[in-house]
Amino acid sequence: MANRQMHSMAITDYGKQAVIFRPHREARLNWNFRTAFWTGEYFQITLMSIAPGSEVGLEQHKSTDQLLLIEEGAGLTMMGESKNALGMQRLVRQGDAVIVPAGTWHNLKNIGKRPLKILSVYSPPEHPFGTIHKTKEDADKAEQ
Repeated sequence: MANRQMHSMAITDYGKQAVIFRPHREARLNWNFRTAFWTGEYFQITLMSIAPGSEVGLEQHKSTDQLLLIEEGAGLTMMGESKNALGMQRLVRQGDAVIVPAGTWHNLKNIGKRPLKILSVYSPPEHPFGTIHKTKEDADKAEQ
């Protein structure tokens, strides 16, 4: 088993390797819309960079719980039981965490003037090992 320690790590999917890293630093260094950082058997970490005025996009993970850690920037999170009833809406900023239970419709919009940097944990993994979506358009194409 390789042991990785954060010094000047490349942002890549480290798979099932043991890794020590600084979440805030890695999230700030990621400029891709989505980068799989660690994909294990039971959970996955992705890093996201949402451009000002853009959004993750309305989605629902039927059998995946999700934790969103806001590492930099400001956003508006919306959640609900149906895509037409997103009754839970909150402003979020650096240091906030959003828990999205499986089956919950949700979206996160960047309402700031700089990129919204997010570390997302999925359990179980949501994206294939090594996923990199440079833009939201790339992500939308891959999910079709």
